[in-house]
Amino acid sequence: MRSLTSAAHDPREAVDSALRRLDETEPDIRAWVLVDAEGAREAAGRGTDGPLRGVPVGVKDIIDVAGLPTECGSPLRRGRIATSDAWLVDRLRRAGAVPLGKTVTTEFAYFQPGPTRNPHNLAHTPGGSSSGSAAAVAAGVVPLALGSQTAGSLTRPASFCGVAGYVAPVGAWSTRGFTGLSPSLDAPGLITAGVTELAAAVEAVDGTQAEVPDRIRVFVWPGTELADIDPAMLDALDRAARALTAADAETNDLGSQIRTPELAETHATVMAYEAARSLAAEAEHPESLSRPLRELLERGHRTPEGEYLTAQDTARTARVRVLDLLTQVDVILAPAAPGPAPHGLDATGTPVLSRPWQLLGLPVVTVPGHRDPHGMPLGLQLIGHPDRVARLLGIAQHTEAIVQETAGGTR
Repeated sequence: MRSLTSAAHDPREAVDSALRRLDETEPDIRAWVLVDAEGAREAAGRGTDGPLRGVPVGVKDIIDVAGLPTECGSPLRRGRIATSDAWLVDRLRRAGAVPLGKTVTTEFAYFQPGPTRNPHNLAHTPGGSSSGSAAAVAAGVVPLALGSQTAGSLTRPASFCGVAGYVAPVGAWSTRGFTGLSPSLDAPGLITAGVTELAAAVEAVDGTQAEVPDRIRVFVWPGTELADIDPAMLDALDRAARALTAADAETNDLGSQIRTPELAETHATVMAYEAARSLAAEAEHPESLSRPLRELLERGHRTPEGEYLTAQDTARTARVRVLDLLTQVDVILAPAAPGPAPHGLDATGTPVLSRPWQLLGLPVVTVPGHRDPHGMPLGLQLIGHPDRVARLLGIAQHTEAIVQETAGGTR
């Protein structure tokens, strides 16, 4: 896997190498909607100094790249050309990165799968909706890809594909140039091979530098009240927690201090209500929408405004409570998904373990490294305080190093 810094020596070779790898893997993985080889080579030839100089980047196809279509996995957006770069694309260009093309997304970043397959086993889902970006990084095509999260759209595919993911705090990074689903919940994010590369990419975007506190304090949350958690995932969580304790971190069970089932349902209410309004024009063409998306929009239309406002009040109250908890500890360590990527390509898995944290607008890092007995990746998520992203990233790097030791270096 190429690092984020290897491209700096020869951006043109970095782009050509990515294109060669794409040609090798794409017939099986199907992670790309469009490859802008000519535009990428031209940009690499011009050269731009910066911390990501020459780094080829995959861009999830709900995110605008000037001159390229943003089709959102839907025939309703076919051929719609972006006239300017999204905020995040612009930031990465300024840092020297080179967009290679657009990666597959589920339909409007919801549940209807695209054609992408999991690089670790082609019969398994890569997750959704940042599936193409996660698979493109996992397949070694690009060292960096852009995603987004409204429920578990980035955390889950990162876990399933065995890569690192960062979800920015809601509102911290602009969603200008994104086709959103739910304004209260939508957040941009990044995917890389590992957390060290992830931290470098975040720093290139907004200047945040990872830091590790002298004493790491962790709440451990297994998520068992929300889903049936695979024994291999629970084992990975336990091993990581014990390894952190052995490395002098203070670890305690989160227990029932946060009412996660209520928050997960509240998230679903907010998402449906806002999606029905964000995609009101698309809802007028139900024949062109998948059944899952039609059902989401129908639920949103049926939701009374009062119920939505009550859900928002619940979220605000819970956020105050959880932010207070996150001043008592540094991070919450949890499974990133209930288990490994499910078999089959007709569904993308459940986002339920991400819903509470996305409702509260918290930053999340997916830490790769563990595998189940069949060799499928198992990711852990670290949830942090929105005002302490540097600490979250530093602890994630520390955790990844520990995971590498305890899991036998599976990256």
